Amino acid sequence: MVLERETIGIKLLRGDPRKAIVKLSIPMMLAMLVQTIYNLADGIWVAGLGPYALAAIGLFFPVFMVIISLAAGIGVGASSVVSQKIGERDKEGADTAASVSILLSIVIGFLSIAVILPFISDILIFAGAQGETLRLALEYSVILVYFIPLIMFNNVANGVFRGEGDAKRAMVAITIGSLLNIGLDPVFIYVFGMGIRGAAYATVVSIAVSSLLIAYWMFFKKDTYVSFRLKWDGEILKRILKIGIPASLAQISMSVAIYVLNVFAVRSGGDYGVAVFTSAWRVINFGTVPLIGMAMAVTSVTGAAFGERNGEKLETAHLYAVKLGFFVGLAVMFTILIFAPYIARLFTYSQEGEKLYSDLVKALRILSLFLPGVPFGMFTSSMFQGVGQGLKSLIVTIMRTVIMQVVFSWLFVFVLRIGLVGVWWGIVLGNTTSAFITFNWGRFTVKHLKRDFQKNIT
Repeated sequence: MVLERETIGIKLLRGDPRKAIVKLSIPMMLAMLVQTIYNLADGIWVAGLGPYALAAIGLFFPVFMVIISLAAGIGVGASSVVSQKIGERDKEGADTAASVSILLSIVIGFLSIAVILPFISDILIFAGAQGETLRLALEYSVILVYFIPLIMFNNVANGVFRGEGDAKRAMVAITIGSLLNIGLDPVFIYVFGMGIRGAAYATVVSIAVSSLLIAYWMFFKKDTYVSFRLKWDGEILKRILKIGIPASLAQISMSVAIYVLNVFAVRSGGDYGVAVFTSAWRVINFGTVPLIGMAMAVTSVTGAAFGERNGEKLETAHLYAVKLGFFVGLAVMFTILIFAPYIARLFTYSQEGEKLYSDLVKALRILSLFLPGVPFGMFTSSMFQGVGQGLKSLIVTIMRTVIMQVVFSWLFVFVLRIGLVGVWWGIVLGNTTSAFITFNWGRFTVKHLKRDFQKNIT
């Protein structure tokens, strides 16, 4: 029997699911906000090095997104299984899930170096890099590839924190890393004269500091709920991968969908069309930040309810999160609708950019309608991850991004021929349709689980 020390996070996960959703969401919202600001700042600092440097980072970005998607997916698997074990009041199982997750992240990290490093030049050339852009892309990417194990560890460890209801610690680790990166970028790039390598080293140092802080909490201070030991469990590994691999593929599918929608924007509006889409989508992505933070909380809270075999808690967590997320999405939507003309000016202040202004205002106003429907699909997908049904989560994500949004956009652009605005309406209607289907599938799943839990009790 492993002794259990009930932390604040554990009490939260085992208590009122509505309170848990709110208290776990707020720290993750803040962390996601800071990380989004870092992503914007990173691009601004690198832009000072010229178009070749921006292109170099852009060409490595898809590879980096695959790495991040894999790490984040395993983090989701870790969060789900740890929270399930906490719901089951199985301390030893939670310890094992955390230990297996951390070991898995390190193993995959080193395997990724072995797989990617020998072929990084070929990958970049295939993506279109050549000449000066290829040279800069290699300088930048090789540094980051060597530090993939740290990236993996960081993401998965934060997943473990979320799984034990310690969202504040996850927030602190992410925030410190992001703020440090924002501060180090100009120092390494310009003060030390390291150029694009400076951007890579700034990222690596910030991740290393964040990881050291996490390692201190986990292995030295030892005040986390879970305890770590060198223990391997095949069954636990299967459960983590059953959730983690679909979660990784789901994130990758979103990138594929954006690539296809970019093609549609080019076909219907030329270079101006893709410029409008890129600018508008950045704003909409910024608007989804609070919802992504809430989605992480949904996985942990529903995972704990599932482990506890408490159908009422599971249903309450799912419905309350969706309702709360709907109002958050509605608030962000109205904000964008009202301030669209002012937001558009941020992207069109140049003489050339002025040509995009009216189309960008229209795109922002139409795409903002996308936001209130997001929680119905996104939070149901997170609930599927929480209850260990990762394949369902992958299916609904692909349905929303690759199928519905792409099909509706194709219909409006190429069949009805309503032009660039067809891409915006395709995204909105595709999301609305898939959200309706996903939410009802989620409700059916929760009701089915409630019946199963009741049967086991009787």
